[in-house]
Amino acid sequence: MNLSDSRTAGQPPRRVSAMEAVLAHLRDAIERGEYAVGDKLPSEAELCRTLEVSRPVLREALRALQTMGLTVSKTGKGTFVVASTVEDPTFGDYSASDLLEVRRHVEIPVAGYAALRRTPENLDHLTHLLDRMERETDTTAWVAMDTLFHLAVAEAAQNPVFRRVIEEIRDALARQSAFLNELGGRREQSNREHRAIVEALIDGSELDATDAMAHHLDRVETTLTDIVRPPRTDSTTEGGPEA
Repeated sequence: MNLSDSRTAGQPPRRVSAMEAVLAHLRDAIERGEYAVGDKLPSEAELCRTLEVSRPVLREALRALQTMGLTVSKTGKGTFVVASTVEDPTFGDYSASDLLEVRRHVEIPVAGYAALRRTPENLDHLTHLLDRMERETDTTAWVAMDTLFHLAVAEAAQNPVFRRVIEEIRDALARQSAFLNELGGRREQSNREHRAIVEALIDGSELDATDAMAHHLDRVETTLTDIVRPPRTDSTTEGGPEA
């Protein structure tokens, strides 16, 4: 299995995790028809043995397959293939495309309002939160703070309706963030994009704030697209997945 990743032009290859390698293997098997729609995947024990990975690694990969819409898991019965290609991942109650459409219409203007209306307390909170995110190494903790960051920007816009909208999609945002970090290595890049948003708010620049948020959402969309429709490459395999 391929443990290197050269999806993003101009970026150095990123070493792929064991989970990503397992996911790529299973996804490829489904897309090639090795497991057809309606088929049941081998048991977890069999897949762990065949792929030489631990059960937690395998379960992460199976959850990602389900998020992509390729499989469904039935309690007590196993995992079944329901689609042969990835169309539109689902995060909680919302599809990726619906979520991104709403985020563009809400979070970009919200960032502009926040630049004009933010208080010193809003800026202190955002700066402190961003500093914590940049130091955080645990993905689960970072994802939780990622959703808090977007809530804090909405709060800085001084309109409770904006915050309520972000609260409504908060679970979906967290699921999407975890998905992008696991499969797209987005954390460091996202920190830089968040930093640009905060700097625009500190400067009180409506234009810079909307541009920074638009760029952030553009990168989210690009990473999602790369995951859903990765280009075919002939990069060198470094080895199999590790437990």
